[in-house]
Amino acid sequence: MVKDNDQIQIPNQRDKKMLIGVVWNCAAELKLLLSALLFLCSLITLFQFFPSSFRDLTGCASFPPPSSALQLLVTPPPPPPPVHNKLQDVVLQGGLIKRNFNGYGSAAYNFILMSAYRGGGNTFAVIGLSSKPLHVFAKPTYLCQWVPHNATDNQPNITVPGYKILPDWGYGRVYTVVVVNCTFPSPVGHDGGGGQLLVHASTSGGGDSNFDLTDTIEALTETPGSLNPLQFTAPPKYDYLYCGSPLYGGLSPQRVREWLAYHVKMFGENSHFVIHDAGGVHPEVMEVLQPWIEKGYVTLQDIREEERFDGYYHNQFLIVNDCLHRYRFMTKWMFFFDVDEFIFVPKKDTIKTVTDSLLQYTQFTIEQRTMSNKLCYLDDNVGKIYRKWGIEKLVYRDTKRGIRRDRKYAIQPRNVFATGVHMSQNVKGKTIHKTEGKIMYYHYHGTISERREPCRQLENTTEVNVGGTPYVVDTTMREAAGAVKRFELRMIGPVLQKTHQ
Repeated sequence: MVKDNDQIQIPNQRDKKMLIGVVWNCAAELKLLLSALLFLCSLITLFQFFPSSFRDLTGCASFPPPSSALQLLVTPPPPPPPVHNKLQDVVLQGGLIKRNFNGYGSAAYNFILMSAYRGGGNTFAVIGLSSKPLHVFAKPTYLCQWVPHNATDNQPNITVPGYKILPDWGYGRVYTVVVVNCTFPSPVGHDGGGGQLLVHASTSGGGDSNFDLTDTIEALTETPGSLNPLQFTAPPKYDYLYCGSPLYGGLSPQRVREWLAYHVKMFGENSHFVIHDAGGVHPEVMEVLQPWIEKGYVTLQDIREEERFDGYYHNQFLIVNDCLHRYRFMTKWMFFFDVDEFIFVPKKDTIKTVTDSLLQYTQFTIEQRTMSNKLCYLDDNVGKIYRKWGIEKLVYRDTKRGIRRDRKYAIQPRNVFATGVHMSQNVKGKTIHKTEGKIMYYHYHGTISERREPCRQLENTTEVNVGGTPYVVDTTMREAAGAVKRFELRMIGPVLQKTHQ
């Protein structure tokens, strides 16, 4: 139904004739437009079959890029690579063919700098990696140069030969560890003016006897006024400092928890632990470390970048040498062992009485007691044993005789120039190995690297032979566990009570 005020427009006959006329008069233009559209659609359909070099021309017809993209477009291209003059074979007189060889790229870096530290007024240590074949089959050399910020007659540029130390005993892979000792005839930078230590690393023809390539390394820079000479003579901050090898893989948070609480208790409040993360400190392990970091007992260093370079065992020789020189003036004693190893001294002694009795030695080594990583002593019901700490239930000790077991060690770091994993050969002073009965370590091999219940075989006898290896029950560490648990609770509270394997 239509209201009276609604207007309905009905085209009349005259309007219809006008529309038909307009269309008829423009028929040619409409034909041309439709033909153009048809041609364009056909062209787009066929375009996908054209060669790629032709398709690239379509960029000319595209819309202009935004201003940010325009800036990128006008950025000059990178410089071309250097032209390699390829040597060709040559036919000599008499028909002799002289063959030529063309080298490209580089198999390994000449030197990879990790760190450099002062060892005194006139001496420095530069720690890094270098090509192992270069050092095995050639004789690379190092020159050390001290460049004062304001060179004078009293503080000139001084250059001395660098003394290289290879502390990994040939264990390197593509890379080996190099510690370059730079010792100048007199103190440098002692006026407080600052300066720079440069190391000139020469291949000495290693790899290609036609070339003696030298790389200049900016090893260390001291700003004016930054040198504090008292650091070399002041009493150390810590009694004991732990330098850890790289942690990697899926570590067990519970095993790390036990290890850390046990050793903080043993070494005491004037101790410190340097942990190196090569990929093993996942979030649950970090939860274990965090309370001790907040208490000031632990320093965590992220060294995952070293995984780029193929060295022995996650470059552990590199890491322990960096730790040695970084903290050498901060502690009386420095310990080197792993997180599946527990230091132990008999009840009649303490770690202090042991180290005080060995002050005349720069280094002492520690005997190993090898524990089974899967045999558990079932002197309680099964439900209880699985709730115990690893050091409580892994109590079977390997008693096989006539085999050599690795030792770990401790040093007075101010007298050490480079170090290793099981001992150091670069020390000033005496080393003692006969420490049996004074100090030892319990080794639970492999337990730290598995996030699973370690008890895989339960025994209820005090002696057992498994796979030709005799074991005997040794409850020494079990007896220490109760005091460690109470210590942890007193120090950091119940925050780690729900830690999982």
